[in-house]
Amino acid sequence: MDVTVVDNAAARRFEARTPTGEVAGFAAYTRSDRAVTFTHTVVEPAFEGTGVGSALAAAALAAVRAEGLAVIPQCPFIRAYIDRHPEYADLVQH
Repeated sequence: MDVTVVDNAAARRFEARTPTGEVAGFAAYTRSDRAVTFTHTVVEPAFEGTGVGSALAAAALAAVRAEGLAVIPQCPFIRAYIDRHPEYADLVQH
């Protein structure tokens, strides 16, 4: 699925948007000076199984890395994504 991931800071979530602007999924977060805590991830039912969740997680983690922040993966989906993609393990705050 072709989505663009944007940081909707006002809503405190990364959003995966379709080419028509529809929100296909989001990863909610809280933020501190040092880390982004991912609290909940949702993929809308119409988009499940299309890769939206993986695209969302990868883009959100890349954005956090670009800001030089750590990740606290409270959300089971983000935690599982990091576990399956060890290239993001260095982001996890211990």
